Order: sequence, then structure tokens, then C-alpha cells
Amino acid sequence: MKKFVFLFLLSASLTTWAQKQPVKTEQPKTQTQTQAEAKPQTQQSGVSPLTEHFYKKYVTAVKWNDFEVAKSALYDLIIENPQNDSLILSLAYHYYENQQHVPAVLVSQQLLTRNPKNVAALEIGAIGYEAMGVKDRALQNYESLYLLSNNVNMLYKMAFLQYDLKRNTEAITSIDILLANKEVETLKVVYNDVDNKPKEYPMSVALLNLKGLAVLEHLGDKVAAKKLFDQALALAPDFVFAKQNLAKVK
Repeated sequence: MKKFVFLFLLSASLTTWAQKQPVKTEQPKTQTQTQAEAKPQTQQSGVSPLTEHFYKKYVTAVKWNDFEVAKSALYDLIIENPQNDSLILSLAYHYYENQQHVPAVLVSQQLLTRNPKNVAALEIGAIGYEAMGVKDRALQNYESLYLLSNNVNMLYKMAFLQYDLKRNTEAITSIDILLANKEVETLKVVYNDVDNKPKEYPMSVALLNLKGLAVLEHLGDKVAAKKLFDQALALAPDFVFAKQNLAKVK
């Protein structure tokens, strides 16, 4: 999967870059000549010979699963084409895919200084900050993503981070918005079941359980919290967390 993601991103970025280069006027080619060319020529595409060399280096390294060399080639390409945001995004994905969260965040931040609405950079940064335990910065990124995309998955992440940060009023508001959204009725999330095996549950189950916790901590209302845990268990009787929380309330 990594290979195809990287190659797609890099191919797209080089195509975009090449389209911005001056094009030389040439004589039209015959169909036979066109078909005979296995690769685009550097002068025709507008890509410099050095950029083409680094691109080939990158493609070969990815083909042979040598991601350190692929990363090196990306740096070479970025140095040659410093204004190409797609290349920098490819590097951010490289770090993200290899769970190198600190450089992934730093690279994504570079992109966001150029364009604060870069959705891909915001998401890489959000995931990286969360993995590093910097939950307030992760929440900021998810908030920006939600404002840009209105994606319920971003609001779902926000609700849990708001709860973790003791911003329970905000968490309850986010949860209520989600529970009122018909799209949530069709969405699933994965939690471990009673046998500690991953299982899909309706998103609403996790949200009802989370709201019960937020209500309990923020308002101290055990009756309301119990009702929410009961609602979660009515939808998924084997949802471990709701069972545990209900036992604590009782």
C-alpha cells in the first residue's frame, strides 16, 4: 500500500510541476513515434534532468522497498523543486506511514505555513500530535479539518479529545451534534469485545458511552449517566466499556 500511495503522490506532484514549466514548440510526431517512446523525454515534459534522475531513484527505491533511499530521493527532489508542496506532502506521508510522528508533524507544519487549509497536512499533523500525546494541538487540527470538511469522523475525534482534555461541555455538544446526524447511524467503529478481539460497533454506541462519562464527570449526574450507558448497551449488549461504566455507577 505504501508503494502505491507514494508513487501516486509523486507522479501527481511531478506532473503538476511539469505543467507549470515553459513548453517548447515542436513538430508534431507520428503515431508510430509516439507509441515507440516508453518514457517521456525531459525536454518535452519540462522536468530538469536532475529532477528526472531523482524521480527514477525514488521509483526504484520504492520498487525494492528501500524506504530510506526513497526518503533521500524525496529530499533531493524537494531541494530541486522547493516550491512544490506535493513533494513535501509526499515526505510527510513517508514519515506518517513509518510512524515517525515528530518529523511528520514538522513537515506538515511547513505545509500549513504556506496553506493553513491544506487538508492532508492538517490530518497528518492531527494524527502525529495525538500519537505524541500533544492532545491540545491534535484537537486544533481536527477542529480545522471539521470546519473545512464537515466530516463527522473529524467531529468524532474532537469529542474524545475534548473529553480527554476535561472540556466536557464541548464534548457533550459535539456528541449531541453527532447523535443528531443521520449519517452516524450508518457508521461503525472498532473496539475490543469481551474476548478482547476487535469488533465493529455502531458509532452511536461509543458516543452514548462517552456522553455518559462526560455527564458523570461534568455534572455528577449518576442517573443521567446510567441512562446513557443503558442506551449504549441496548444497541450493543457486549460493549465492554459501557458495561464497566454502568457497573461503576451502580
